[in-house]
Amino acid sequence: MHTAPYASDPTASRGREFPEERAGSRGPRSEFQRDRDRIVHSIAFRRLRSKTQVFIAPDGDHYRTRLTHSLEVAQVGRVIARELGLNEDLTEALCLGHDIGHPPFGHAGEKALEQAMVHAGGYDHNAQGLRTLARLEGPYCDHDGLNLTWETLEGLAKHNGPVAAPSWALAEIDQAFSLELSTWPSLEAQVAAVADDIAYGIHDFEDGIVLRLLTQEHWQEVAQHLDHSWAGKNGLLQIETQLFKRTENSGYNRKQAVGALVHALITSAELKLNKEFEEPLLGWNALLPEEPQRFLKSLKATVSRHVIQLNTVQAATYRGRKVVLSLFEALSAEPEMLLPSSFQLLWKAAKSEHEQKRIICDFIAGMTDQYANRFYERLFLPGHGSVFDRL
Repeated sequence: MHTAPYASDPTASRGREFPEERAGSRGPRSEFQRDRDRIVHSIAFRRLRSKTQVFIAPDGDHYRTRLTHSLEVAQVGRVIARELGLNEDLTEALCLGHDIGHPPFGHAGEKALEQAMVHAGGYDHNAQGLRTLARLEGPYCDHDGLNLTWETLEGLAKHNGPVAAPSWALAEIDQAFSLELSTWPSLEAQVAAVADDIAYGIHDFEDGIVLRLLTQEHWQEVAQHLDHSWAGKNGLLQIETQLFKRTENSGYNRKQAVGALVHALITSAELKLNKEFEEPLLGWNALLPEEPQRFLKSLKATVSRHVIQLNTVQAATYRGRKVVLSLFEALSAEPEMLLPSSFQLLWKAAKSEHEQKRIICDFIAGMTDQYANRFYERLFLPGHGSVFDRL
């Protein structure tokens, strides 16, 4: 397989925050493959299976969660990395780990924690993900966190671009193990961001079709933004029937149509010279060209208007936000009574009120939707059913 000169090289890694002995055989894995495996085997990664992607507490089992979304991002990311000659293992690790900092109830939970932490350093799911992997996960005896390589931590911190004003959690990690936050990340990190855009843009649209919230009329709203030259080359001008109509012989062809959309965007990804870079060899960005980017934005806008802004979806969002804020208030009022013993020890060891609030935030951010729901019920609705039925 062709490897580009600007691909990240695991043999030239800047290393890990805590040096590790390599005595004995650990198999043929590279440093980036080890990072990927550490993320996959982490508790925080397993919890993603029960965290909201778009639909809070859905009635069906077939909608995407943070876990299935992350797996789809990794699949898309690996293909793009292979196409561009980049390191697939680092790309995959970044794709799998990019959403680990999301709290329960998706963006509703994130908004609630932003509000709760406004005077204690703030909340950002990207920084929380880095904090989770570098500090809160604890499978090792001699240090905190998973001790991922510099390249993986840097990519997780900056996959959306340079960070001018790091939040509390991100600044803490950067101070201990500088990630050069003001600079552009690796191309693998940029590919992870492109893969995330492609995966959630298209798959959230597909979930809207499955829920029968999006129709042919909504697709036509999207299709008007298709560049005919690009769409025709990629076979996207005739996929409306596949998306919405059943055929006699093969049932729904929706998967074929969704696959065509993903393929069209994946094969459009390119490297473009960025004049902001001082070093020519590093002077590239991974991105989607204007035509597919405009189409992807139209997909997202349609999902936002006709799915996310629905009264029923907004009501569930409100409920999720209320649950998180209520839990934060209760835990802040009675931490020694309500926090689990492991978090109580951290809370007691905290050196300031801000740090104590961060411990409470860590506990809530790690919750799955179901755990947060049960915790709320125990505190406020004893003997009742689901909070989403009763709230």
